[in-house]
Amino acid sequence: MIPSNIKLHRRRRTLELEYSLNGHAKTFEISAECLRVHSPSAEVRGHGKDQAVLQVGKRGVGLLSIEAAGNYGLRLTFDDTHDSGIFTWDYLHQLGRDQEALMLRYEQQLHLAGESRDDGVQVINIMPSKPH
Repeated sequence: MIPSNIKLHRRRRTLELEYSLNGHAKTFEISAECLRVHSPSAEVRGHGKDQAVLQVGKRGVGLLSIEAAGNYGLRLTFDDTHDSGIFTWDYLHQLGRDQEALMLRYEQQLHLAGESRDDGVQVINIMPSKPH
């Protein structure tokens, strides 16, 4: 699905994608953080099965620019210098549609790893001691 309109909102750190389906408009506003931590690049996904690299400290990441990648998607440049992923039209639509669930799962992965969405923050999970 190719969006009919694309807007980069630098201050809000979002990418807005508008789709026209049978005369009806559907808009997704995807956070730069969601786009960054779900980048289709090898740096994020790895080079094989189960080689994905958990991205930490990306809450404040922003988008610097967007550019067409042929007729099949966008190349996004983030302010942490990441720019190696090509986001296909189908993948962007999926991210917009599933953003809430994807970010919830991402936050759960961070929690299990003792990591944070915030840069420079380490999380220590302390289990309460059991009474004797």
